[in-house]
Amino acid sequence: MLVADIPQVEVWRSHREQLLSSDVEARSSLLHERAQDTRRSIVTMISHAGLGHIGGDFSVTDILTVLFDYVLEADPADPQKDDRDRFILSKGHCAAALYSTLAHCGYFAVSELTTFMAPLSPLNGHPNRVKIPGVETNTGPLGHGLPVAVGAALGARLRGTSGRVFVVLGDGEMQEGSNWEALMSASHYKLDNLFVVVDRNRLQQGARTEDTNGLDPLDERLASFGLEVRSIDGHDYAQLIDAFAPSTSGSPVAVVANTIKGKGVSFIEDRVEWHHKVPSPEQTEQALQELS
Repeated sequence: MLVADIPQVEVWRSHREQLLSSDVEARSSLLHERAQDTRRSIVTMISHAGLGHIGGDFSVTDILTVLFDYVLEADPADPQKDDRDRFILSKGHCAAALYSTLAHCGYFAVSELTTFMAPLSPLNGHPNRVKIPGVETNTGPLGHGLPVAVGAALGARLRGTSGRVFVVLGDGEMQEGSNWEALMSASHYKLDNLFVVVDRNRLQQGARTEDTNGLDPLDERLASFGLEVRSIDGHDYAQLIDAFAPSTSGSPVAVVANTIKGKGVSFIEDRVEWHHKVPSPEQTEQALQELS
């Protein structure tokens, strides 16, 4: 299993302290810089590996940046601390975004990102909890992360810990019935320590979500299951931070994060073919320029 990179952890701690002491404008600027670093890593990783899901990686990057740099109460140097906040990436095919985020926080060395998808690398196509610190559960088959998150939130309550649970799902993934069963349970148990984040980029493999199996009005449907719903711009850092404020109703919180698939690179944004496509060397160079 990979281990924490302590010097990088110290860099992250300093960065976090700066964020916590900054005003809204400065904080958003710092978070944007970090997110762009993550996107550049993602481009390089996927180009080198010849595999990956760059569109969904980019749409979820700002969400992960806000969570890991600002919101989560977790220690990269002690990733198994009992009262930690827990994060689950249910859309596990977007592992490159998670790996880059974890590495920049010091959960493991940034240099390990060069091994993404390589034979025997711990950084395989879907996150593995026994290989990578900071990964709470293995994900990949869609519709699994939210049920696990419900169990983790209920477990935290039973243990009497303060830990919260955050889970990010793809919007296409909301077509899985297991998610709606899990939402019923979360509402029934009033799991106000649970945050369900839907990466609402409106694209899935091969088509738009609304052409495949319509989800709208998604916010109303989530509310009908008893969740406190917050619909936001998923690339606006101030809105993201506000969305992760404690529940005001005693119910689980659902964050509908309206995003753009491929956010940040002109020829990838909102293009269905970039769900699972690898940039050419020329496209990689252009993407890195646009993300600078």
